[in-house]
Amino acid sequence: MRIGYSYWGFLGPGITDTPDGGRSHRRTLVDGLRTAGHDIVFLQPNRDLSEAGDDLTDHYRWDIGLPDIDVLFLEWRWPIPGRNTTPCGRPGHTCDLHRQADLLAHYTHRFGTPTILWDKDRQLPATDPLRRTRNITVCEPALRPTRGAVPLLFPVADTAIDAADPAALTALPRPTPLVYVGNQYDRDDAFDTYFAPAAAQLPHLVAGKWADTTRRPYLRFVGRVPFPRVAEIYADALATVLLLPRRYAAAGQMTQRIFEAVLAGCAPLLPADVRGSAAFVPQSLIVRNATDVRHRVGRLAEIAGTGEHARLIAKCLRHLNPFRLSTQLDVLDRLLHHPEPVA
Repeated sequence: MRIGYSYWGFLGPGITDTPDGGRSHRRTLVDGLRTAGHDIVFLQPNRDLSEAGDDLTDHYRWDIGLPDIDVLFLEWRWPIPGRNTTPCGRPGHTCDLHRQADLLAHYTHRFGTPTILWDKDRQLPATDPLRRTRNITVCEPALRPTRGAVPLLFPVADTAIDAADPAALTALPRPTPLVYVGNQYDRDDAFDTYFAPAAAQLPHLVAGKWADTTRRPYLRFVGRVPFPRVAEIYADALATVLLLPRRYAAAGQMTQRIFEAVLAGCAPLLPADVRGSAAFVPQSLIVRNATDVRHRVGRLAEIAGTGEHARLIAKCLRHLNPFRLSTQLDVLDRLLHHPEPVA
């Protein structure tokens, strides 16, 4: 089956000054689909080559036209004023929204091509007519998606989970008690509730794009980091806090940060207000405030390098099972061959 895959980011390492994990789970999913026998063509310019200097054309194919496809797979894009709502050619313009509109008009509406719309950032309104369009299936990376949508979580390779050795991971020196890796987007409330007060009392590090760091001069912001540096930061740390925008937390939507941290042996602390929190982490790592965060980090410091520490990371690894690539491919296989009826 030929799948036309539309995204607007990077497939490979990409620009090296941002911890955007989207490229890691995207490539995992694409490679999984190819291994399952599907032909993938990317329906946008090759930004990996033109902007990041990564030549992946020996392995993947891009097409800025309208090639013949059997299924359209969209990573959903939404209006961002001043970026993709401006006329083409203007400084700072990105053409993701225009391209998406053209693809929907041509494939979905004109020819009735089966379309999978993956709303990764929960930006498609619950009342949008696309959710009621006969040949469209909306997927969301959430345990409790919008009514009528299908859960399709961010994937992690089965082999990465299976190869992880809790004893070896917990034997590593972890000089940094607490870290956060990720960008600011819609996370200020969670950051100020769970992370900042605890970090003020612990050696810590914050990596990512944060627009206003002067408001928190007592925190150590290091800015954007090269993508490979993300694993190194987690490998040096005892714990991280999984901070989510409210719209994610309410739907039980977890980002790829959870498996990036756990696979490096960094314990993921998860706010209790995340819906279905017990499905993501062991009960002992669920926190209700910054005091809980500080206490959990203190306990981790006490058990660091012991069998108890290794058993805790082993539990965290088992909690990654819902994210397995094989599970997400099963979901997509069902959708590709038996599309969901519109609710």
